[in-house]
Amino acid sequence: MSRLSNNIKYLRNKKKKTQESLADDLTISRSKLCAYEDGRSEPSIETLIRLSEYFKLPIDSLIKTDLTLSKNESFIDIGGNRVLFPVVINENNKDLIEVVPLEASAGYLQGYSDTEYISNLPIMNLNFLPTGKYRAFPIMGDSMLPTVRTGDFVVGSFKESIAQLKNGNCYVILTKEDGLVYKRVFLDKIDENIIILSSDNKIYEPFEIHTSELLEIWELTVNLSIGQYDEEELNPSHIMNLLRSFKVDLKKIQKNLTRNFPGFHKLKISPSGNFFIVQFFTFLRFVVTVKW
Repeated sequence: MSRLSNNIKYLRNKKKKTQESLADDLTISRSKLCAYEDGRSEPSIETLIRLSEYFKLPIDSLIKTDLTLSKNESFIDIGGNRVLFPVVINENNKDLIEVVPLEASAGYLQGYSDTEYISNLPIMNLNFLPTGKYRAFPIMGDSMLPTVRTGDFVVGSFKESIAQLKNGNCYVILTKEDGLVYKRVFLDKIDENIIILSSDNKIYEPFEIHTSELLEIWELTVNLSIGQYDEEELNPSHIMNLLRSFKVDLKKIQKNLTRNFPGFHKLKISPSGNFFIVQFFTFLRFVVTVKW
């Protein structure tokens, strides 16, 4: 039995449809539908288009993906269609964080919607993160210095739409032309369907991209600082100056950490403004468990 035949039967049962009622909806005979589900016959292009429109799924997903392995939450609504969003779950039905290694990042543009590609990625678990879908991406290059550097990984929270973008926040963005980019996003031209991507390293000029070019958006949640840092760079006063240069609201950071990360209620911002990020980095090294 082919993957397509399994998918047709699975989707029909998911909709609680009998073979007869689905055949009527698709304006085909029950015997034809039965043959499709049994793998004795393949649907024509016209029928594939009807199936795609009926189940609101791309033809590519119907043919290539084993939909029986997908949760309902693995689909997102884009332009009236339900697009498969591959996720990895463990035996407890918990979402795990896929890690895109540097060597696999070049193929992410081709593989981001491929369940097999995603399932072959290394996985990790960050127990303290709030509920959501996360993925970890490698940093290469100096365009986002000094906040992140080559060797670091940024963990992003998946965002389903442009409307969820926040001005001045950092995002991993998958574009049709450039693949993966990690930049700070500004929304000055969002009314024109344009976003501005800015590097923290000011030797690089900001550039604009039309929202139609965006394929995926991941908002920075955690930076896993695996690269080497000089002692001076970890000095709290140095970190404070960096945060001020990016116009970061320290009180807001403290509030978000306290709300989202249990155990951070004791985090204090002193009158001088020292923000104990070094403690946060140290905390991360203890709670991150990686399965390679």
